[in-house]
Amino acid sequence: MKILILGAAGQISQLVTKGLLKESNHELVLFARNASRRLNNYQDDRVTLIDGDFNDRTALQVAMKNVDVIYLNDMGQSKATENIVETMKAQHVNKIIGASILGIYDEVAGKFGEWNSQMIGHSPRLDEQKSSAKTIENSGLSYTLLRLTWLYNDNNDEDYALTEKGEPFVGAEVSREAVTKLITEIIADDTNVFDERSIGVYRPGSEKLSKPSFY
Repeated sequence: MKILILGAAGQISQLVTKGLLKESNHELVLFARNASRRLNNYQDDRVTLIDGDFNDRTALQVAMKNVDVIYLNDMGQSKATENIVETMKAQHVNKIIGASILGIYDEVAGKFGEWNSQMIGHSPRLDEQKSSAKTIENSGLSYTLLRLTWLYNDNNDEDYALTEKGEPFVGAEVSREAVTKLITEIIADDTNVFDERSIGVYRPGSEKLSKPSFY
């Protein structure tokens, strides 16, 4: 399988890259601004680095050649997401996993929802995430959206729990390592169980918190 990671210099993207290189035989295309400089530590015959940004349709076309699955690490620019979707269709790439944020459906409940709204509610970034999600959900592509709660790093914590679109989102935090585990599981899954789903991702137990424990 050939996998394109868009926004490959991000923290979760790099964890996904390292995990896939270690645990699979997949080919990886790593797409990022100044990728040849920022990601030159990946000395592996299965890795191709491509410099570009999400508004560069020519670079996206090159990156998507013969790709089976795309992981999109940032949906914070709706126009860029539109470019990605349009290029996928032109290049006959059908499957995308997109990392978004909690709150795109105004679904965050309780005291945590109040805190989260104070932090990011009504922000331009949230509006862009909402538009990007709509673009992917209406694209006709095979998609999985991951609505990520507040993130932290912990190599010993890979636990995650899921909520579905239409359910209240109550979990206040999740580790990047847990999100990485989920992404690799989605890539490996051949049953299509994750297709056409928008999934909230949080750490079990954090649904009891009124804000992330690290705040």
